[in-house]
Amino acid sequence: MVKYVIAEQLVGKEVVTADGFDLGKFVDAEINEVNGKLSALIVEPNVDSEYVNRLSIKEGKLKVPYTSVMAVNDYIVIDKKGL
Repeated sequence: MVKYVIAEQLVGKEVVTADGFDLGKFVDAEINEVNGKLSALIVEPNVDSEYVNRLSIKEGKLKVPYTSVMAVNDYIVIDKKGL
């Protein structure tokens, strides 16, 4: 059974890696214009995290490919291999 989540419910959720690094908060999503599928999460980065500071941040936001999302519940869990 597929569970649908409304993007509005995700805004503000903490985004963390599977091994516990806090990446920041979900603020927006990038949708593929051709097929209408979610292609990336836009995250407001946690500037206090040394791990985040090593990642590529453009225009103050971190872009996380949707293929890296492992789970969505209380947190959005990301596989950091895709970053």
